[in-house]
Amino acid sequence: MQEIFANTALTPQGWRENVRLTIDDSGRIASVTPDSQPGAASRVPVLLPAVSNLHSHTFQRAMAGLAERRGTKGQDSFWTWREVMYHFLDQLSPEDIEAIAAFAFMEMQEAGFCAVAEFHYLHHQPGGTSYANLAELSARIVNAAGETRIGLTLLPVLYRYGGVDRRALAGGQMRFGNDVEAFEKLLAGAETHMRQLPADAVLGAAAHSLRGAAIEDIKAAVALQSDTPFHIHIAEQEPEVEDVVAAFGARPVEYLLREVDVDSRWCLIHATHMNAIETEDLAKSRAVAGLCPITEGNLGDGIFNGPAYRQAGGRFGVGSDSNVRISVSEELRQLEYSQRLKHRARAVLADGGQSCGRALYDAALQAGAQALGRDSGALEPGKWADVVAADPVRFAGVSSGDTILDGWIFAGGNEAVTDLWSAGRHAVRDGRHVARETIAERYRATVTRLTERL
Repeated sequence: MQEIFANTALTPQGWRENVRLTIDDSGRIASVTPDSQPGAASRVPVLLPAVSNLHSHTFQRAMAGLAERRGTKGQDSFWTWREVMYHFLDQLSPEDIEAIAAFAFMEMQEAGFCAVAEFHYLHHQPGGTSYANLAELSARIVNAAGETRIGLTLLPVLYRYGGVDRRALAGGQMRFGNDVEAFEKLLAGAETHMRQLPADAVLGAAAHSLRGAAIEDIKAAVALQSDTPFHIHIAEQEPEVEDVVAAFGARPVEYLLREVDVDSRWCLIHATHMNAIETEDLAKSRAVAGLCPITEGNLGDGIFNGPAYRQAGGRFGVGSDSNVRISVSEELRQLEYSQRLKHRARAVLADGGQSCGRALYDAALQAGAQALGRDSGALEPGKWADVVAADPVRFAGVSSGDTILDGWIFAGGNEAVTDLWSAGRHAVRDGRHVARETIAERYRATVTRLTERL
């Protein structure tokens, strides 16, 4: 049994003072007691439920900064960035992938993310030949999660085609490809590896996109995992929207909602380019819109239709996607600031009289837990003990109530995080991951080798 005492904590009943929280041996919250005494409990200034990262490609962490030089032929875009990514991933060995994943997972926890949905589409050797163990690279992600203690929702990805015209995969994409039969075997192999993780780990599934999998493939993949999360990239780029309209006579979100029973187990990543009808229909579906504002800004994707989606009751959370920068506060800040720039207004994603930081954080808590299939998102008995401690002095001086979240999101950063527990596993202490030195040294050695190959 672990005990934490917070001067202030955000509970389902609101902000409470002198809160004593206990965590049982299974990693779940056993009790939350306001107006208590600290006793022998570990003391922290502020205690919050921790946010889940709903979208990550960890291998891309090691290419951060490698695609920021403007090309000499035409305008740079997502599509030119993708070519750099394909060249980079062809250099990666299984050992590299594990080392990079561990480093990214560690950084997520130090930034305030308790858990992650790893959208894992890198399955094979360069050139597309399978490893002897079809789930070899899934095993590497599992190993990294075990080492870092992060909560993992692993999403092996079905990726079959190079476009909506069903052309064959080519070049760097060859490492991604499986048909539905091979994908089923991949899931079975991944499930075997997932058994080594604690009970909060979840195995879901994903389809890469409407250009990467035909609709009948997507339906078949959904049926393989009937009650766990299912994710898909959707409507990230305008050329993608144009291709889908030309091929199917409907926009991407419109087409997906028409062809598949999208419900609360679904997370649609980006959904950047939706019209008004798609925005309302996605909100009604109870699916989560998985927003990755830092990556979307880095790639020049566009700006999500935030106010209309929120007014329609839509659920949204945040993910770190390419991991070019990993930060809970900065993802939420970028989300709100993009809306402010687009609409030339302030506090766009909050209701009248509401703290904008609180509105953003609450949305990310609930949608993140839903998207990961994770029983968390609140300091409540029975929930997984996904908990983050913050020190307001590190970002905004003395704060109370919702101003703590406003201060962290709009004036602070990762330095605010002092401690973090993932399902009761105390992974971050005094701002540093408990295994930082070992993980960081292995990552540095990996990046050094990669730099020599590129």
